[in-house]
Parts: sequence; structure tokens; C-alpha cells
Amino acid sequence: MRTRYNPQANDIIENFDRFIKDREKLQGILNTDKKICIEIGMGKGDFISNMAKLNPDNVYIGIELSPQVLALAIKKLNRFEEENGLSLKNLYFMSFDALKLLDYFSENQVDVLYLNFSDPWPKKRHTKRRLTYKDFLENYKKVLKKDGIIEFKTDNRGLFEYSLVSMQNFGMEFIDVYLDLHKTEVFNVETEYEKKFSTFGPIYKLVAKF
Repeated sequence: MRTRYNPQANDIIENFDRFIKDREKLQGILNTDKKICIEIGMGKGDFISNMAKLNPDNVYIGIELSPQVLALAIKKLNRFEEENGLSLKNLYFMSFDALKLLDYFSENQVDVLYLNFSDPWPKKRHTKRRLTYKDFLENYKKVLKKDGIIEFKTDNRGLFEYSLVSMQNFGMEFIDVYLDLHKTEVFNVETEYEKKFSTFGPIYKLVAKF
């Protein structure tokens, strides 16, 4: 995601009380019977903020690698909370590469993992960077609980087809597959990207488990 450079981004992140940068602090938060839901590549945070608002009994963790985008998400969350007169104490943000998931999360710890509109990395030489590549799936399998699920959305047909094949080859079971999500009556919380671009073509979604 491209965004304008903000020299104050790191300060915004460091001053956000729900930013987690170490495993010890994260594990303290995850030491709960509550449902644990994480979004990898949360962008500006619209989706996970709304999910946290709708489901206050769950714990939500948004992961965004780019400090510039994460700083925007924090500013947006602050406005969201102020406008709605609430404080989403069940929502936390982190910043790290998805390949390092096991550096922070323990095995069998996560209930739901969201992948929303990930970078499609369309060139063949970049296949290993796709968030549904087998190396990523291996990490997801470890951190997800036995009945944990992955929810994946994209508007990129190539990435969707690739993900179906990658997950199938990995032995995953598909619970739901939608070829045009917005033409169904399925409950759907939109991302900021989704709101802007869904008019240009179908939104694909799948729900799968290991």
C-alpha cells in the first residue's frame, strides 16, 4: 500500500498504548479464554476496528508491516473511537513480517486469521511473497487452533485462483467459497479498499481450515 511519507510515523506508533512490539506483552494479552482473531496486512484498519466494535468479547490484533500505513491506522482508530464515543480495549496493533508469526504467537493460539486484499504479487518470480504461499500456510497452521479458520478476501482473480490451489495442495478444507461475495446475503464487514473498488468487479472470498 503506497502512502505519503510521514516523519512522525514512528512517534505515533510508539505513543499508541495498544501497540505491541514484544512477545511477552502479547502473550500476556493472549492469556485469556476469549476468542483470538488476527488480521495480517490490515492496511488502515477499517475492517478490524469494526470487527472489534461488533464483537467486544473477542480479542483482535491487526498486523501491518508498513510503519507509514500503521501510523495512519492509529490516527484513523483514534477518530473512529472519538466519533463513536468508545474505546476499543479489545483491539491491538503490531508491526512485523508475516513470516515471523511464530516469533510472537504460540502454537494452537489463534481462532480466526483474516487475509483481506493482500498484495497479489502477480509476477511468477514473486510467488513466494504471496500470503497464501505454502511457507505462510505452514505458519498459519501452527498458530491456529484445531478448529481455527482462515477467512480470505480479494478482488484479484489470479490471486484467488492461486490461493485455492495452494490451499488445496496443502490439504486444507474449504468451508465456503464465494465468487461474487457482494451478490450474496452473507454478513460482510468491508475494508476501506473494498468500499472503494468493489464496484469495479466481483469480490472473491473463501473460508478454510486445516
